[in-house]
Amino acid sequence: GKQVIYQAMMALCQEGDEVIVPAPYWTSYPDIVKLSGASPVIMETLASSGYAIDATKLAATITPKTRMLIVCNPSNPTGCAMSKQELEAIAEVLRRPENQHVLVLSDEIYERICYDGLEHASFATLKDMWSRTLTINGFSKAFSMTGYRLGYLAAQKDIVKAVSKLQSQITSCASSIGQHAGIAALKCDMSYIDARVVELQEKRDLAMSLLAKISDVQCPKPSGAFYLFPDISAYFGRRTPDEETIEDGVQLCLYLLQKYQVALVPGIAFGNPKCLRLSYAATKENITDAITKLGLCLQSLTTAKKARTS
Repeated sequence: GKQVIYQAMMALCQEGDEVIVPAPYWTSYPDIVKLSGASPVIMETLASSGYAIDATKLAATITPKTRMLIVCNPSNPTGCAMSKQELEAIAEVLRRPENQHVLVLSDEIYERICYDGLEHASFATLKDMWSRTLTINGFSKAFSMTGYRLGYLAAQKDIVKAVSKLQSQITSCASSIGQHAGIAALKCDMSYIDARVVELQEKRDLAMSLLAKISDVQCPKPSGAFYLFPDISAYFGRRTPDEETIEDGVQLCLYLLQKYQVALVPGIAFGNPKCLRLSYAATKENITDAITKLGLCLQSLTTAKKARTS
């Protein structure tokens, strides 16, 4: 998936172009945009709306220089899975006469991992969007085939041809072993994946219930993927028992790793320094242990004492 995103960006974008990247974002998006010569335009999404893209804000962000909008649905790192209605609101903005120049890169690598009965909607299926959408997908997530490094692009023939021409000068093609493995995956009994999604939903609910026990931590309930993106910024500026001040998420993650042996990713890597990313693609025992230790860590932090004034 990552390679085809890079190749698509290199084939379609250049200096002077703008690419809208909703934040929080997957860490590679802004850098891939920069490698193409284009400029990433970071568009904030809000926890209060589950980190879904706001159509009104999108309309205000598009300019004549906008070449592409990146949509990651369901999202890494937030787990936000936008409904068909939410996607339709985005498409309605793009249908406006003044926005006909904007393409959509729709990263749907987590499409099979949706919860609470939500049915994933592919952006290209929306009215008038097929010809303007580059659909990215692969086998690393739902099929757990990360090591095969197998992904694909679905788009108009001229776009696919341009991207393929670029790939012919890089890796030529995916290995024949990987391609046959992908065919086998697509032909397998999908009830296996359905069972894993039920299992992941249980783990999501477990993780959410554990986070809810930690005061001053806010986290919207995700509807897809396997990540939580809690806001822990209320603890910034507090001190550890060793009198070390936790200034930000990076420092908190380092402290958590050193003192509690729990590895989380600071949100600044995803465009939101107030948060941490937590993956619940783990055993229930490890999820419980990790979030319990996160709670112990945060609760051990104390408000810095104010200096006395004479």
